[in-house]
Amino acid sequence: MQNSNIIQATGVHKSYNTSKVTVNALRGIDLSVIRGEMVAVMGPSGCGKTTLLNVLSGLDDVTKGQVVIDGSPIHTMSDRQCTRYRAEKMGFVFQSYNLLPVLSAVENVEFPLLMAGVKQSDARRRAQEALALVDLSEEAPKRPAEMSGGQQQRVTIARALANEPAIVWADEPTGNLDSENAAEVIDLLCRLNKEKLQTFVIVTHDLAVGRKTNRILRMADGQIVEELYMDAN
Repeated sequence: MQNSNIIQATGVHKSYNTSKVTVNALRGIDLSVIRGEMVAVMGPSGCGKTTLLNVLSGLDDVTKGQVVIDGSPIHTMSDRQCTRYRAEKMGFVFQSYNLLPVLSAVENVEFPLLMAGVKQSDARRRAQEALALVDLSEEAPKRPAEMSGGQQQRVTIARALANEPAIVWADEPTGNLDSENAAEVIDLLCRLNKEKLQTFVIVTHDLAVGRKTNRILRMADGQIVEELYMDAN
């Protein structure tokens, strides 16, 4: 099963209707991602990168086509079913850290677990384990304002990993970081990918990030126009 496809998209289209025009954001995407693979999605602004991540993860619905994640057809799920599936199977890392400023690092990591119904004691243990994974155990009591940008992004990564997801989706995870912190964050993602054998799909403008992954998908005008396989890291 190790080499089975965890993501399978077939003929995926996504259109947005405005008052004056229909925008075809995705135009017939076919994509397979192997379990444990680390994939970068690159291309110019407006080419459909974030839209692709959103429809693959079920944050947005498809106009046409099929999206199957780990054997589950999320394109047929209701909003409620999709929300539950994401909470149980997926982790998300965004450019903006989306941390609650009044909570400590460990409280930010455990918060989604508590919302999902995990017992307080189990949620705290899993949050502490996730912070240890990203080398932030000593920062657990600190609030976001007391941490650097790189540390805050590592807290968001810990939060994404706390439910032990099969897939981690990352949208410009280094976009708000300087080059040194960006390098540390992408090295951390690569280490976690190897250690935990989780699948990572990363939207990025940064070629240095793309080169660290197994494969780069280049997009233009809502289509995947090129695939580049990277040397083993």
